[in-house]
Amino acid sequence: MTDRAPIWTPPADLVASAEMTRLLRQVGAADYHELWRWSVDDLPRFWATMWRWFDIRADGDPSTVLADRSMPGARWFPDVALSFPEHVFRDRDDAGVAVVAAAEGRAPVEWTWGRLREQTARVRAGLRAMGVGRGDRVVGYLPNTAETIAAFLAVSSLGAVWSCCSPDFGARTVIDRLSQVEPAVLLAVDHYDYGGQRFDRSEVVDQLRAALPTLRRTVLLGEDWDEAFPATAEPLEFERVPFDHPLWIVYSSGTTGLPKAIVHGHGGPLLEHQKTWRLHHDARPGDRVMWTTTTGWIMWNLVVGALTTPVSAVIYDGSVGHPDLGVLWDLIDDTGITMFGTGAAYLHGCMKRGLRPREGRKLARLRAIGSTGSPLAPDAYRWVSDAVGEHIWLCSASGGTDVACGFVGGSPLLPVRAGELQAKLLGVDAQAWDDQGRPVVDEVGELVVTQPMPSMPVKFWNDPGGERYRDSYFSMFPGVWRHGDWIRFTPDGASVIFGRSDATINRAGIRMGTAEIYAAVLAVPEVADALVVDVPSPDGTGDGEMILFVVPADGAELTEAVADELRARIRRDCSPRHVPNRLVTVPAVPRTLSGKALEIPIKRILMGHDPGKTVDPSTLANPESLDWYLDFARTRLRAV
Repeated sequence: MTDRAPIWTPPADLVASAEMTRLLRQVGAADYHELWRWSVDDLPRFWATMWRWFDIRADGDPSTVLADRSMPGARWFPDVALSFPEHVFRDRDDAGVAVVAAAEGRAPVEWTWGRLREQTARVRAGLRAMGVGRGDRVVGYLPNTAETIAAFLAVSSLGAVWSCCSPDFGARTVIDRLSQVEPAVLLAVDHYDYGGQRFDRSEVVDQLRAALPTLRRTVLLGEDWDEAFPATAEPLEFERVPFDHPLWIVYSSGTTGLPKAIVHGHGGPLLEHQKTWRLHHDARPGDRVMWTTTTGWIMWNLVVGALTTPVSAVIYDGSVGHPDLGVLWDLIDDTGITMFGTGAAYLHGCMKRGLRPREGRKLARLRAIGSTGSPLAPDAYRWVSDAVGEHIWLCSASGGTDVACGFVGGSPLLPVRAGELQAKLLGVDAQAWDDQGRPVVDEVGELVVTQPMPSMPVKFWNDPGGERYRDSYFSMFPGVWRHGDWIRFTPDGASVIFGRSDATINRAGIRMGTAEIYAAVLAVPEVADALVVDVPSPDGTGDGEMILFVVPADGAELTEAVADELRARIRRDCSPRHVPNRLVTVPAVPRTLSGKALEIPIKRILMGHDPGKTVDPSTLANPESLDWYLDFARTRLRAV
């Protein structure tokens, strides 16, 4: 029996002062579980309550909350017009700190609300002069800086649409994403710094210009930024748009074809991010919150969403391990961060290297640590309690780029148990289903959401009939969102995530389609074929192992030089996070009669699933190829 003794219990003063407690008392719920049940029993009532609770400013009548609850196709607040960035700047003291921007090798710089407002107004005026208006797409190839935040706020204030890739993405990966949305303006950098090195991206920017024929203008941060966006007397104004008017386009790769260009509206993320930060993370006036991220991960969007609440954001650009893993703990200490969020991989790295962040630091204001991106191992929960502090509230969360928020995560009213996420989030009717669509408890099943959420995608950008959208989330269980994660819910509503149930490669929260990795791998002449899988750790928590199986071309071998070339190409063309943990020579890639690689069945076999129930050899074009993988799986499972 797993030990479920709490490693943290919310202190009485936290429970008494939490905003969630005030909500619980207002609706007459006895505890969090009753509050969650209230939140999903009548979705229109719940989200109408949230609308009032967060004092959403809008034109029109918000009394019709959910005009159509179909999935896909749900229609929220159809009679209102609002602006996401308007809620960032409302009621702000220009002298207060909005953003603390830190970067590798550079001291943190504070941006006041006045400076952020002024910089946003400059970019807005400059974009207007370029002819950018409602519905136009402005794309970024930008690092995690305060200027990038100002650029997003300026774009969205016009009713234009934002989309951004991190500058560590290779040219092909960026082009596959941004070319879909036919952008009017590109905002970019010609280099970025990481791990003590400077990486020149001027050639990539040139390739982007050539591949994006709809561009009217390219502006480079640090070069012609001030010329394109000079000081202006124009006031910062906000175009109010319909609830589902596109705010940003983010990307999540499938296993075939181009990455999915996911469109979120202004209203859904506004409501969900208010709920996430104010209720589930208990963010309060005077707090400073941080989540380590690049601009290519949805956590960047969530950090910007924190600015719609009464907090300041601390951002960091660069390697979290340079010059060592203590750099972020120093930043937490120096800038007075109250909540620090990061990917599970960072916490695992600190634990494995024996760091004790409290030694030599006060961490005086730090009260909570968030974790996401991949499952957090139970030992990491215990490490946080021991090495950072027993008083630290560790709130692990799981959600997705697809919804720009979470499904399961933290609650200031509940205990924390090692390896478990505390609760289903308010308004999220999350369940675990077996393959027959039956709810299961205390068993691993598919993570599904049985009722609509306001931040479910408005649409995919290049999907006029909605077929790819439906196929991505609703093909397994029609009318029910199937997310693609394996999850187990405990009887009291806590959960354990067991990784992706599909073949998408999720590394530190950044999803990359296997097709993109194959494009890089097969460009190496010594490679004839390849198969890539990301296998969760044996207990379903902690870091998984990404394995690239390589079929050498005739007369070639997987030498160390070839392996180095493969790693370099994946790093350059895809992202550094998707460099495999292991490269293995194989005689063949098992494929179906239609030519599809057997990614998901091989992944399941490597996890220890019964091969007889995982794959039918009669459906394969080369059934004899399975024998090698079965032997490899047996050997691997004995070793782990």
